[in-house]
Amino acid sequence: MIKVMEIVRRRPGMDVEAFQAYWLDVHGPIVSRLPGLRRYVQSHPRQGGYRRGDMPFDGIAELWFDDKAALAAIASTAEFAEAKADEPNFIDTDSLIELVVDDHLIKDGPVTPGALKNVEFLHLSTDLGPEEGHRYWLEHHGPLAACIPTLSRYVQSHVRPGAYGRATPPRFDGVALTWWADLDAMRASAESPQYAATRADEPNFIAGTPPVILTNEHVLVDTSA
Repeated sequence: MIKVMEIVRRRPGMDVEAFQAYWLDVHGPIVSRLPGLRRYVQSHPRQGGYRRGDMPFDGIAELWFDDKAALAAIASTAEFAEAKADEPNFIDTDSLIELVVDDHLIKDGPVTPGALKNVEFLHLSTDLGPEEGHRYWLEHHGPLAACIPTLSRYVQSHVRPGAYGRATPPRFDGVALTWWADLDAMRASAESPQYAATRADEPNFIAGTPPVILTNEHVLVDTSA
């Protein structure tokens, strides 16, 4: 399957609680009607994360389709037009980031109700180039992180090769998605040598410090099984 990630910020002047409620309860059902949509997930930052101010982003939406043809087909539908028309009601459309990605499952473990989903937005090192950077992330860094004992699940979402070579490069090269039973499990991981080895490896392929949001995941559509 192919996946679209929409990285969003809320509409200026809208508070976090109202934004999350509108996104989930109003916009979610609209998007859920898109033809050919196989899976649809919203990830909302935990509201405690806003105690120190705004988050880097106010959430991500993930939408899966069978293939490029199925994704392209939605553009001419009334359901897609309705979804796009609704976006200004709750998001800052000028800052919307869309990525078309391929998912790579690195660690397949259970995601329990209420699990913490950590989302990191990556820029690959320009020293490596896109192809080598993606390969390093997948083949070398992924297995390191998979060994972290309290990590439940790990997915790498890699921007597709076709995004490179255009006049405007992709806003991010990929997104790392990790799930933990709870915040305590995530904190406990920092005490492990496997976590230390994973963090020590990041400068070998990542440029700068990735923006991070800690989220709750909401699955609105799932016909992918």
